[in-house]
Amino acid sequence: MEHDSAVRTSTGRACPACGQPLDASDERFTVWCAACDWNVDPAVPDPEPGRIAAVRRRLARRHGEELAATMSGGDPGPARGDAASLLALGIALLVHGLTLMLAVAGVLLIALGWETVVQPVAGVVLLVVAFVLRPRFGRLPRHGPALRRADAPRLFELIDEVAGVTGTTGVHAVVIDGAFNAAVTSYGPRQRRVLILGLGLWEVLAPQERVALLGHELGHFAGGDVRHGLAIGQALRTLVLWLDTLAPSRAHSVWDSLFNVVTYLPRCAAYGLLLLLDRLTLRAAQRAEYRADLGAARAGSTAGAVGLMERLLVAGSVEDALRRERVNAQMKGGAAGREVREATERELWERIAVHASSVPAREYERLLRVAARRGHGVDDTHPPTHLRRHCLALGDPLPARVDYDDARAAAVAAELAPARAVVARLIVRGDAY
Repeated sequence: MEHDSAVRTSTGRACPACGQPLDASDERFTVWCAACDWNVDPAVPDPEPGRIAAVRRRLARRHGEELAATMSGGDPGPARGDAASLLALGIALLVHGLTLMLAVAGVLLIALGWETVVQPVAGVVLLVVAFVLRPRFGRLPRHGPALRRADAPRLFELIDEVAGVTGTTGVHAVVIDGAFNAAVTSYGPRQRRVLILGLGLWEVLAPQERVALLGHELGHFAGGDVRHGLAIGQALRTLVLWLDTLAPSRAHSVWDSLFNVVTYLPRCAAYGLLLLLDRLTLRAAQRAEYRADLGAARAGSTAGAVGLMERLLVAGSVEDALRRERVNAQMKGGAAGREVREATERELWERIAVHASSVPAREYERLLRVAARRGHGVDDTHPPTHLRRHCLALGDPLPARVDYDDARAAAVAAELAPARAVVARLIVRGDAY
């Protein structure tokens, strides 16, 4: 929705603020003024985040701006094992030590107080709490088809080549889903690597942008992001779980009031530790993100990496298009409805790619200005997207070191075809996304 009506003139629409001509050729997108920024951001303000998310967003923006201001040639420099990282590791070990102490105390209460009733019960409670708070190795994500090397040798060949450029190794599995996103993680006691590839993003990218996407994600394995490490990453998860468990309840009874009083100090301690751990690690996370972007440029070229950043700006538009396709496919019943659903499933990704390619350049420019105003990032820990795009353009443009020609693209597409069909069916039928 526009804030104000544009002025009608003999030559078309004019900005009501400065009188400059407006481009209203595509009614799907916001009409705005590039001269004075009238109506550049007509959307409602972002919802107020929670306290933790608000602090993280503020720190992410500040550290992202500081690093962007000091970068030379687009390189933030290598991650350093500085005092902040060492202190963060110490806090993480303290958190895990408290979990271990709960387990030990539970065993002792059961073993030494067996003749009583209260002590074994308390011991069992402590063991249950320690079990819930224990560090997790993670599992292979189950929200989409999982491909192994034998299922998609050309895709894994591409991933291995990109990994070599970014200074790391490949992955053990690729999980396909419909999200406008991609991520890497580890699972199992042996910490096997997995790439989560969202077709909502992959299908709208140009060939070298896809290589840049792989370069960015694999660059996280080589970027020194301490928040993704087993010790600190699990400590952050445990502290969030503590806060959720100790959250004050509405005082409906005297027991609720007693719970709130008893848990007040532990809750404050958990909150303080989480804030401190965030402050100690978010700068390193920002640095790792910029270095992952540099890995994207090295693998897929600077142009490919910049194009990837721009595509991230239209996430909302692509997600809306996916929702429209799903709703339209479900509106009709009977044989006609079944035919519509089957056609949508077959053509879903092609339709989404056409929609993304139809976004005009002026809409990208508007979204960049909105990102600069709001400080938007992919999440609460990423640097703002407009800063990432700006830093990629610093220094001399890098050529692509991994080629993604038509033959290679066709081979990878053929390997992804079964997973594309499965994910499209899940989306259209409302079972995913």
